[in-house]
Amino acid sequence: MSVKVLIPTPLQKLTNDQATLECQGATIAELLDNLESSCPGIKARLCDEQGELRRFVNFYVNSEDIRFLDGRNTPLKEGDEVSIVPAIAGG
Repeated sequence: MSVKVLIPTPLQKLTNDQATLECQGATIAELLDNLESSCPGIKARLCDEQGELRRFVNFYVNSEDIRFLDGRNTPLKEGDEVSIVPAIAGG
């Protein structure tokens, strides 16, 4: 199934400057593995050494925060839109 992934500007150097990608995956975890296959190095920016999603990167499926869904196991279906949003801190 094809899912649209919105890539934040700081990661676009890993996607050949593409802001959106079409990718396959039945879950967020599978999507990340497939993203890594086509964009080597991107998974290390999104996941820690244990493969868990980094706390400062937020993922949304159709505008729903996956922290309130099933996290890495959040299911995806054809036509879903996954947004990757880095957290921003300020003062």
